[in-house]
Amino acid sequence: MPEEKLSPEKQAEGFSIAREKQAVALMEDYVELIAELTDELGEARVADIAERMGVAQPTATKAIARLKREGLATSRPYRGVFLTAEGAQMAKFVYERHRTLVGVLMKIGVSKEAAEIDAEGIEHFVSDEMLAAFKKFLSDT
Repeated sequence: MPEEKLSPEKQAEGFSIAREKQAVALMEDYVELIAELTDELGEARVADIAERMGVAQPTATKAIARLKREGLATSRPYRGVFLTAEGAQMAKFVYERHRTLVGVLMKIGVSKEAAEIDAEGIEHFVSDEMLAAFKKFLSDT
């Protein structure tokens, strides 16, 4: 049986959504990491952020500047980077989405280590519908 293809409009919509999600993905990674570092260390210093992200400090500084422009983070001289209420809310959502994906991947037989890495790669591209289905899958099993 031949596979049914998407209409050109639906295909274009899918690509557009993917591009939008790619633009947000990096911000989400930084917000998630800032929340993690704040929980661990009381603050998120640029040097720690850069080290954990595997980037140079100027790259981390540029990303943090974007978070500040978007109203997701603040910083203080000689102190670290802190999330705003909006940034903390985003971090919580990203964390929960990540945990759901790790749970599903492990449930289908993926090792914890691989599940953590794979979830990091796909977590930004999961639709609300798919996330809801994954949550239901986890609660039903």
